[in-house]
Amino acid sequence: MTAMTIIQDWNPEDRGFWDRSGHAVARRNLWLSIPALALAFAVWMLWSVVVVHLPAAGFRYSTNQLFWLTALPALCGATLRIFYAFAVPMIGGRRFTTLATASLLLPAVGIGLAVQDPNTPFEWMVVLALLCGLGGGNFASSMANISYFFPSSRQGTALGLNAGLGHLGVALVQMLVPLAISAGVFGVFAGPAQPTAQGPMWLQNAGFIWVPLILASTAAAWFGMDDLADKHAGMAEQAVIFTRKHNWLMCWLYLGTFGSFIGFSASLPMLAQSQFQRSDALHLVWLGPLIGAVLRPLGGWMADHWGGARVTFWIFVTMALAAAAALWSLPATDMAAQSGQGGHFLGFLVAFGVLFAASGIGNGSTFRMISSLFVAERVRRAEGLPSAQALAAKEGAVEAAAALGFASAIGAYGGFFIPKSVGSSLAMTGSASAALAMFIVFYLSCIALTWWAYSRRNAPYPC
Repeated sequence: MTAMTIIQDWNPEDRGFWDRSGHAVARRNLWLSIPALALAFAVWMLWSVVVVHLPAAGFRYSTNQLFWLTALPALCGATLRIFYAFAVPMIGGRRFTTLATASLLLPAVGIGLAVQDPNTPFEWMVVLALLCGLGGGNFASSMANISYFFPSSRQGTALGLNAGLGHLGVALVQMLVPLAISAGVFGVFAGPAQPTAQGPMWLQNAGFIWVPLILASTAAAWFGMDDLADKHAGMAEQAVIFTRKHNWLMCWLYLGTFGSFIGFSASLPMLAQSQFQRSDALHLVWLGPLIGAVLRPLGGWMADHWGGARVTFWIFVTMALAAAAALWSLPATDMAAQSGQGGHFLGFLVAFGVLFAASGIGNGSTFRMISSLFVAERVRRAEGLPSAQALAAKEGAVEAAAALGFASAIGAYGGFFIPKSVGSSLAMTGSASAALAMFIVFYLSCIALTWWAYSRRNAPYPC
């Protein structure tokens, strides 16, 4: 590691510094962070596509076991985010991004090997599903790292770009894997095809296709990113967020936005297939994550211009209405769902398209709220003490970065609870109606919380 990769003094709030050199360095780190994060999301959501093809490859797992495989990566990733959230100030953004990206090779190669044998024990598949959680953990460290590089006035847009374009990995995996497994793109090096009723399938390519991309992104992070020496902070300095009221309130709201995005991304392929029995469903479900990913930067931009709380409030109103529309679109009976009759498939897809769009915008607006709340609170405490303002802003930035990472960890649990709620609802009633009704109630609680704490007139914490 050379000294050139460590920046000793970094102050993006200084306009002169930012114009001279800061913006160029920040953009370079942002554009190298985005592909690394996209690959992390792709590996994290890999099982959402793989499970749909396991029965055709000869695996005899139950529907409940398949839902477990889609849910476990989110459970592991969400838990890892709690630790990843505090890692960047202790290890350095460049070093940790490199290590975290390289770790994705473990599940990618492991899945490529395991799916070639239909006798692979379910317990080993569970281990691989948990290893995919490494990709989920990367989001917390990536967002915390990028937040340090940009001034507060540009963080909504910067974090929206990092997360939004990073989220494209979800759509990418659901679009690319069906193409990759349909051809022997690696020749004899990947192993033989699995014969199916629809023709040969190379399911191992679902894992192997990411290996060269992971290697390239790892090298790019090591040679092109930077560590910020003045953002070094220990666990004790960051752990103060657990005493901040904003931290817990924003965790609940981010569970509603990002938790919905990642949870529906993981469960929609199986949900659409189980409720409508439509063969074309799997060719359309990737559009939802794509919409949510593309619109996340818009959410950050809207929050920068109109206020994060106002945008977030109306986003939750939209999500509650869209979930109600999806509930109305489902087949009315278990028998109708099993036969693929009844319900409104187009209405179902449109409702989920709106859910993904709203959750994408809400992801950006809630993160903008977090990044502004902690800095504003610190600066407010130092009001009247000009000499303490700069230090207060830096301390607020460290707290905000830790809170961003921790909120992303809590939000990621939605990727576990939503698939499991849908799976349990299907197992008990044959329909996803009970799960969707529960989601509507949750969105109503988010509407009330956002209005009371942040968006109403004379709110205690306007932002």
